Amino acid sequence: MKFTGSDSYVATPDLMLAVNAVITLKRPLLVKGEPGTGKTMLAEEVARALDMPLLQWHIKSTTKAQQGLYEYDAVSRLRDSQLADAESSGKVRDIRNYIVRGTLWQAFTSERPVVLLIDEIDKADIEFPNDLLRELDRMEFYVYETRELVRATHRPLVFITSNNEKELPDAFLRRCFFHYIKFPDAETMKAIVDVHFPALKKDLLAAALKTFYDVRNLPGLKKKPSTSELLDWLKLLVAEEIPLEALQSKDDKISVPPLVGALLKNEQDVTLFEKLVFMQRHHR
Repeated sequence: MKFTGSDSYVATPDLMLAVNAVITLKRPLLVKGEPGTGKTMLAEEVARALDMPLLQWHIKSTTKAQQGLYEYDAVSRLRDSQLADAESSGKVRDIRNYIVRGTLWQAFTSERPVVLLIDEIDKADIEFPNDLLRELDRMEFYVYETRELVRATHRPLVFITSNNEKELPDAFLRRCFFHYIKFPDAETMKAIVDVHFPALKKDLLAAALKTFYDVRNLPGLKKKPSTSELLDWLKLLVAEEIPLEALQSKDDKISVPPLVGALLKNEQDVTLFEKLVFMQRHHR
């Protein structure tokens, strides 16, 4: 089993090497990088390329590690017990009817090996990664309510993404293979765009990429535009039939591009960009 990229995802050689390393090591792959660089999509594409089912656990600030294992629905059980008819009393007596299986439980007991995505782990409480150490190490956990030990039938291929919002604990990092997805250079970005817009004219693509990197490299930006935002912008340029001339300035200076709201997402950055354009235009 080896990942060699896919027809809809441009994977750099070092990224393919990282994925294949975790297949060999049987450890989670911790993927960091700017938002919009394809971290989540990586797990989706690996699952598709290796013909494996994908299970996704999207982490929020309120998510607890226990939810990935299981949750005991005591409220439903109490409600059913109050109905007190023959059918519900039989259900109430068996606590297993009120155990809700989490994503890890589903991954552990799947008939086939799965790709398990734990997405944006840094959004959760700082203790969250530590609370998963034992389960991800031993591939088992105990259900106290039913006195049952759940063991992984097959070890899932685990992808964990982080946007670097919080530092992750050292004990957790030791158990992972780490890969940082660098922001694509112009050549890699061209290959990414070719996958999504194979019919895009070369001169329009060249002008759009120049404008995109001009915007992105502007000093002082609060939020740099991402790969996914570039793709959204290109989709709009094609849909609105924006001419090539609208992306090119005669004197090769930076100009405010059409539909800039696809690239810049706050008023400070738009103002900063417009100020730079104004200064360039009036610089003697």
